[in-house]
Amino acid sequence: MALFHRNKKKLSEDTMLNGAKMITALHPKAVVSEQFRTIRTNIEFASVDRAIKTVTFTSADASEGKSTVSANVAVTWAQQGKKVLFVDADLRRPTVHSTFGLSNTQGLSTLLTMEKTENFSEFVQESPIDNLSVITSGPVPPNPSELLNSHRMDTFISKAREFFDMVVFDVPPMLTVTDAQLLTAKVDGVILVVRFGVTNKAAITRTKELLDLAHANLLGYVMNDATGDAAGSGYGYGYGYGYGYGYGKTEDKKEG
Repeated sequence: MALFHRNKKKLSEDTMLNGAKMITALHPKAVVSEQFRTIRTNIEFASVDRAIKTVTFTSADASEGKSTVSANVAVTWAQQGKKVLFVDADLRRPTVHSTFGLSNTQGLSTLLTMEKTENFSEFVQESPIDNLSVITSGPVPPNPSELLNSHRMDTFISKAREFFDMVVFDVPPMLTVTDAQLLTAKVDGVILVVRFGVTNKAAITRTKELLDLAHANLLGYVMNDATGDAAGSGYGYGYGYGYGYGYGKTEDKKEG
């Protein structure tokens, strides 16, 4: 498989420089695009007893595909006709501005330094995708964890829920910094992205423990590169996206 054997640092650098691969936008009829739609549908199934309007995609470590998965699932909601806001909450290694070709001179970090974060519309940029708006990360701040854990962040999330049908956050890996753990407690649901053959069991177990400590609503996981047979697909990564949902039980897996 094309990217599986490449260095994880190189994978991370590629995403930061060039953004995530937007298969759902460029090739909406591709098999992998249908898998992303399956992920979207399963998240919607999980909202039967509890409305899910704010979701976070994270991973145990870097280069496991969370930015690619979160961006593509956000696009599938927009293609469904929902009004979607995609927020780059990775204030340390942002990628969303590169993915959508947007300016990152100001963004979430700038917004969270303002007194009235409910007035966030000036930081919203329109993406090339209909119905999909974006707030980029903004300049890298000296205190990412404090900003994400602030009352201003709470206010922003609350107001964003009022104006958008879905708010999707791309956050840092759980085991790298505390940023993701802080934010997972503030949203309606969390999806863990796991890369087949790369993410080890101990990392998954520790990530699950951190999510439990944060009282996060773990909806399930995406098994990225599950089949490992897409080297010739031209997309650079596998078609295999399994989605497991069990309301916090990652062992309850259902293939997408």
